Amino acid sequence: MLPVPSRYTLVAAAAEGKKELTAFDQALLKAGVGNVNLLQVSSILPPGAKFTPKLAFPLGSLVPIAYGCLKSEEPDALIAAAVAVGVGIEDFGVIMEYAGYCGQKDAENRVKEMVEEAFAYRGMQLQEIKAIGVEHRVINCGCVFAGVPLWY
Repeated sequence: MLPVPSRYTLVAAAAEGKKELTAFDQALLKAGVGNVNLLQVSSILPPGAKFTPKLAFPLGSLVPIAYGCLKSEEPDALIAAAVAVGVGIEDFGVIMEYAGYCGQKDAENRVKEMVEEAFAYRGMQLQEIKAIGVEHRVINCGCVFAGVPLWY
């Protein structure tokens, strides 16, 4: 059984590459999660997890992360990704992620609305929302990435 993460942060970055995968890889590097193995998780922030502005991960670590990303080869397309973390008074939280053809503000608003909705149908009281997003105008092959890495 894996331990329950006790810390989290929010990251976002955009990049261009010659191919979609290299654009994605560069965005991960810029976001600070490029030299680890990402384990995509669903959208629950563990009880008691504390926000840490910057987390350092050992090279090659298995890092649980909820994220949204979009890769595009459509020149001049505006793409964005965002994540939001909502924390309740019960010290338990929800993470929402989004990526699409829009601007950063639209993506951030969308994830914040999803957090509010998730708290409402859970019948939980929302205490705070943290959000981060990024947008990118595609030149040849672009990628946007936003995530909430969890750590121990």
